[in-house]
Amino acid sequence: MIFSPLIDQLIMALRCLPGVGPKSAQRMAFHILERERSSGLNLAKILETAIMQVKHCQRCRTLSETTLCNLCANLNRDQSLLCIVETPADVIAIEQTGSYRGYYFVLLGRLSPLDGIGPEELGLDQLLKNLTEHPPQEVILATNPTVEGEATAHYLAEIIKQRNINTSRIAHGVPLGGELEFVDGNTLARALTERSEV
Repeated sequence: MIFSPLIDQLIMALRCLPGVGPKSAQRMAFHILERERSSGLNLAKILETAIMQVKHCQRCRTLSETTLCNLCANLNRDQSLLCIVETPADVIAIEQTGSYRGYYFVLLGRLSPLDGIGPEELGLDQLLKNLTEHPPQEVILATNPTVEGEATAHYLAEIIKQRNINTSRIAHGVPLGGELEFVDGNTLARALTERSEV
């Protein structure tokens, strides 16, 4: 053991964050202890409060301190649209575009039988309840373009179409401002297959 037990514990605790390895955790720990003790205490207090108070919205399952998140509680949103995403971070990404005004449903994952994630773990009972209580005209499937995300979107499309609700999938393809020579083959193939008329 190079450091004192508490410093070792702090470094190990910081490693729970995504993308933080041993060296990054060590730098963070020393930065807090050497220069930012008051900020570190504030971080600890806010972190504890957030962990204790932030739950999941009862309607869309995103993170919220209240029973209904701000988006679900907003009656001015377009009730004819429901966008299904994998994570709360996806909700934020879509909201930041400013181009979507409907409601959301957060799966909190994607189908992955190898990891033991099936339909039950994605809250499909809650989704079906929402579709019955607040039937939209269109459901937009905005899962990630991974093998698991595609399988999840296909599975959801089959269930939703049985309820006679229009179902669409977000487009995938060449990024705006991208150059074709740098786009990977799978993305370019999909962009060609899903081309639209101009």
